[in-house]
Amino acid sequence: MSKLIDRLTRVSQAAAHPMGFRAARSAAAMPRMQLVAALAKADANASDYVVGADAGLVRVAGVDSGARAIKKAADAVQDIPWGAWLEAHALGQLGQVSSLNCDFVVFPAAGTALAVPPAGGPGMVLQVDSSVPEGQLRTANDLAVDAVLVTAEQEGPGPLTWHQLMLWRRFAGLLTAPLLVCIPNGTGTDELQLLWEAGIGGVVVAAGPDSSPGELKRLREAIDGLAPPSPRKKRHSEALLPRMERAAEPAVEIGEEDEDEDD
Repeated sequence: MSKLIDRLTRVSQAAAHPMGFRAARSAAAMPRMQLVAALAKADANASDYVVGADAGLVRVAGVDSGARAIKKAADAVQDIPWGAWLEAHALGQLGQVSSLNCDFVVFPAAGTALAVPPAGGPGMVLQVDSSVPEGQLRTANDLAVDAVLVTAEQEGPGPLTWHQLMLWRRFAGLLTAPLLVCIPNGTGTDELQLLWEAGIGGVVVAAGPDSSPGELKRLREAIDGLAPPSPRKKRHSEALLPRMERAAEPAVEIGEEDEDEDD
């Protein structure tokens, strides 16, 4: 099984369990929200860009070139799992992802050719836009995917917004698979705490020569210091049906039964 998917699953399961009188021990052993470093391309300096990350992610335009990029990144940093983010020509090669020799694959729902992922291959992460309708989003629970990455193409770069938090909370409540989201560099501890409380299992952050030095390490320390999320209350969505009043039975006058019996 994919190492990243296994960790995301344990994070989701641990967050769903209520904290009781063993809260202190549970907090220490509880899996942490995963930090994924996304690289535009792999190079010899990859090890400098992903310090503090739980996993690395490289954008690939094709299976052949992607396999070389993944190998280069994995050779540079061997202690974390690596994934491939399919784009361009790779969107038509989903059935060949096993040849990438990576731990997980991110593929956009829109544009990727429909193909059955190979059994026993890398973990499959479905990328969906945050504007997807609720009914369509629910169908992801019936697909052969291991996790879901939510992206928001319509929103420009900048700090996280309340609108994004609202969307992600809704997604976390509708999906059964672990949820990942993209966050900007500079995201603070308070914002990360809100994301974990919302049910986010992992965050994807851009990394590379254009990113601030030490940003991944700072995020790692912030995530490690987060308080365990409080148990989320289940919302009751039962339909409210009109109550049918039982029709009153006609009153029987005293003496009527006696008269019938006498007859």
